[in-house]
Amino acid sequence: MSEFFRNIGIFIQTTVSDFMFKDLLDIAFVSIIAYFVLKFIRDTRAAQLLRGIVLVLLLWQVASLFKLQATQYILNSTLEFGILAVLIVFQPELRAVLERIGRKGTIGKIPLLPHDESDYETQMVKNITAIQDAVSDMSATKTGALIVIERETKLGEIMDTGTRVDAAIVTEVITNIFYPKAPLHDGAMIIRDNRIAAAGCFLPLTTKQVDNGLGTRHRAGIGVSEISDALVILVSEETGIISLAQDGKLQRRLTPDALTGILKKNLLKHDEEGKKSFLSHLWKGRKK
Repeated sequence: MSEFFRNIGIFIQTTVSDFMFKDLLDIAFVSIIAYFVLKFIRDTRAAQLLRGIVLVLLLWQVASLFKLQATQYILNSTLEFGILAVLIVFQPELRAVLERIGRKGTIGKIPLLPHDESDYETQMVKNITAIQDAVSDMSATKTGALIVIERETKLGEIMDTGTRVDAAIVTEVITNIFYPKAPLHDGAMIIRDNRIAAAGCFLPLTTKQVDNGLGTRHRAGIGVSEISDALVILVSEETGIISLAQDGKLQRRLTPDALTGILKKNLLKHDEEGKKSFLSHLWKGRKK
């Protein structure tokens, strides 16, 4: 491994001293490849795998530094078969990425500047209000709903099971999507980056035992919260009860205000008021 890094250093020195137009072209191709790799990691759960690989490499460096032979042998074996394991585990995602690369207009615009955080949170507050109003309306009319708010763990492969929407988060749009006769009502809505990214998506069902009174919608909501850090809002079409799944756990009988408190507490970085009122709202929701 040390020889590998030494070779990289030699390659960089040689490239800088003999820089030509073809080297610029080479850098451009590498940049494009890196972009698609990072986009793949961002849109799927591969980000967690990447963290694991980085951790293994750091452990390998420590074992090499202190000459821990047994640890080095285990880590060398892990790295030797790691690439093959990644190709097997992520075969469906890799295939989808290669298919998208082959389509016309795949590259599109590459974002260069991050969004302004204050504007992002201001929009998030508006969106939480829109979600609260929509959930309140659907609870009153007993309209079943399943809304997944994506966070750090990306759900690109789940979004591909539904229909891409890319719409603003507006109360009327949410209620129209879950209207019983609408074509996309029977599935999950995915919210990403303050936009409705997809609807009619299929979620993995939980494998653990749950209350017999819970249907497929609630099992799916719990299931996706087990494999990601998403916040999943559910409205029962039988009772109109509002629930929220997070980290594989289901909170039921929430009021719209209690739901808003939970969303602000988890989605806003500087929500002091939401933190103070969260417990009181949650208690009121449980009493009802």
